[in-house]
Amino acid sequence: MISLYRKTFNFGQILSSMLLLFLVLLWIMPTLGLFISSFRDKDQLALTGWWTALSTTERNEFRRTGTRKDQIERDGKYIISGNLFKKGGKTIQTFSTNFRNLTKYKAGVTAQFKDGSLFILHENGEYEWVSNHPFKHKRGKRIFYVANVAPAFSLDNYREVLAAEGVGQSFINTLRVTIPATVIPIMIASFAAYAFAWMEFSGRQFLFVSVVGLLVVPLQMSLIPLLSMYNEIGKFFGVTAKSYPGIWLAHTGFGLPLAIYLLRNYMGSLPREIIESARIDGATHFQIFTRLVLPLSVPALASFCIFQFLWVWNDLLVALVFLGKKDDEIVLTSKLRELLGSRGDNWEILTSSAFISIIIPLIVFFTLQRYFVRGLVTGSVKS
Repeated sequence: MISLYRKTFNFGQILSSMLLLFLVLLWIMPTLGLFISSFRDKDQLALTGWWTALSTTERNEFRRTGTRKDQIERDGKYIISGNLFKKGGKTIQTFSTNFRNLTKYKAGVTAQFKDGSLFILHENGEYEWVSNHPFKHKRGKRIFYVANVAPAFSLDNYREVLAAEGVGQSFINTLRVTIPATVIPIMIASFAAYAFAWMEFSGRQFLFVSVVGLLVVPLQMSLIPLLSMYNEIGKFFGVTAKSYPGIWLAHTGFGLPLAIYLLRNYMGSLPREIIESARIDGATHFQIFTRLVLPLSVPALASFCIFQFLWVWNDLLVALVFLGKKDDEIVLTSKLRELLGSRGDNWEILTSSAFISIIIPLIVFFTLQRYFVRGLVTGSVKS
């Protein structure tokens, strides 16, 4: 019986471990794909998936030759020469002037065009176009080819983002928004959570339920009314609503319900004997809160700090509504959105932008992660 139990237990352990491994891989795979894609160029991203990054791929492309301005005369012949590739890593297999027949000529073979001119295209992209008469075309001739593209990686996407004008300032602006918008709700919520957990006053339960109910209010529904209220208050005091204090208060309001809920559950799970002993010793609520409850609530505070920091750092909508796009106000997410162009022409920088923008959140998470699970789980069940 014991042996059967051990076999069943071991099988259950293996099954749960495999399921956990599957979930981890399911979460890691998109991140791994995004990371690999961040080192690939635009052409590779557009035509092949990240899983083909280490294999040679076949690609159909076309390039234009030089024009009449590029021709030179040599031994009574007029010659246009050059290289179709801006950079290496490609090997031409076949080419043609007609996209319907890409395999008409092999690389290195001399092709004769209808006007009697001769054209040769080598595997490395170098070409030479020879004619007995001067070239008159203003645009280069289109050459279609089939090429093998070797895997290539570079830091061009990262350089493009980091070298863009205003990215550094937007990074600082995001810190200006995120740090106060994380600290302020924690300060307010910790006082409120202690009051809901350990202070007796009329309507306490109703107020707590009302605060928790605010968690289901969609953020998008409250943006415009809140901005209108800010504008009215701003007119009264002669200040503008679109400022750093305005967005700090907005993020504080949106983050308080979750903060109060988490902290109240945690503080309410603390041993009652400790609180009662402090009261017997003559400690006031403020002394109990600052000297006992607050130090014991570090895991819960760290948990909410991670949530709030990540949410504010990655925010775009609230920043667009309550801040602006001036150089001294625009946040990193909004700046990266502008770098994409009005039609998303530079979409390939999204991959590198994602990893640049998560550097600070990762530092915060790994710094506080040891408190994360403990702060979330404690208080969720009662013994």
